[in-house]
Amino acid sequence: MPTVNGLEDFRYIDQVERKIEHVKQRASVRDIAAETGVSIATVSRVLNDHASVAPRTRDLVLQAVERRRQETPAKVRTVYVRCPYVLTDYFGLIVSSIAETLKLRGLRMLLDAGESGQHSAALRGLTDQADVDGAILILPPEEGGELVALSRAGYPFVVVDPRVLPLPDIASVSAAHFAGARAVADHLIELGHRDIAVIAGPEEWLAGDARLAGHRASLAQAGVLLTPDRLRHVEPTVAHGARAAVELLALEPKPSAIVCFNDKVAVGTLQAARERGLRVPEDLSVAGFDDIDLAEATNPRLTTVRQPLQEMGSIAVTQLMRVLDGHRPEALHIELATTLVVRDSTARLEQR
Repeated sequence: MPTVNGLEDFRYIDQVERKIEHVKQRASVRDIAAETGVSIATVSRVLNDHASVAPRTRDLVLQAVERRRQETPAKVRTVYVRCPYVLTDYFGLIVSSIAETLKLRGLRMLLDAGESGQHSAALRGLTDQADVDGAILILPPEEGGELVALSRAGYPFVVVDPRVLPLPDIASVSAAHFAGARAVADHLIELGHRDIAVIAGPEEWLAGDARLAGHRASLAQAGVLLTPDRLRHVEPTVAHGARAAVELLALEPKPSAIVCFNDKVAVGTLQAARERGLRVPEDLSVAGFDDIDLAEATNPRLTTVRQPLQEMGSIAVTQLMRVLDGHRPEALHIELATTLVVRDSTARLEQR
């Protein structure tokens, strides 16, 4: 079966799932077999598109399924989408993609968003909500134990961009953080930079750990050690990025390049450089991660790593649909490829 970014093509799966969903929601395989006078095994082969079924028998079964579909109103499934963050940039793109994909599939979305949700016990009450069929959890702040407990309770859910290491039997979708971070560090090294500082994300955060590991791997291959004075861990905001950059740019000698956890941190770094009278990229190269709209609105435009945010949202829905239909996801932990986007904020060291 063809692959995209290491994943199986979902189009064939979707076709089979739609037919199976009709049967599950409106009639059992046994009912269809009794109505058409064929065996249960034959009905199953038809619904799974097996070739070893006579055309007349196939038509007979599919017509029976369609009749029952028309006779019985379909129950509209509801998916709880939790994003305990402000829906701007990064999170807004993921949620929008989830909403559009759910609508296309005829599902209803119940959205719970906003930073106040980080301190609620939202997950503990999910199993008691009879009107909600499953959940998509975006960067859940809960400890891994809470997610494992929810999974063991039999509740269907998928995690987008997990904060902790992928957990057993829990479906997740994320970007290839390590590979993306290594690509941007490789880019700076190819430009001649060796004194590269890193403004990393929060410690013990899966994306932050993976990106920092990618930076370290690239530097190590070039024979460079990332020393503690060249590393800062911050919350991924413009303000925190600016404060960390001020500290790094006060070092002697100052780094020739700063690679940032995300684009917002990079914007803060650009501000700090400007306040010190430094030109980017002539005096300092700066790179980010995510490729949100802000990356093209800066001056200079930001070199960054593009995450497939919309694809993450749509694949999360596909994964959840399989779980809701009683199947295992095609792949339990999915990492989607990132892309290095080179713009104007990085330059060869010789140009300084």
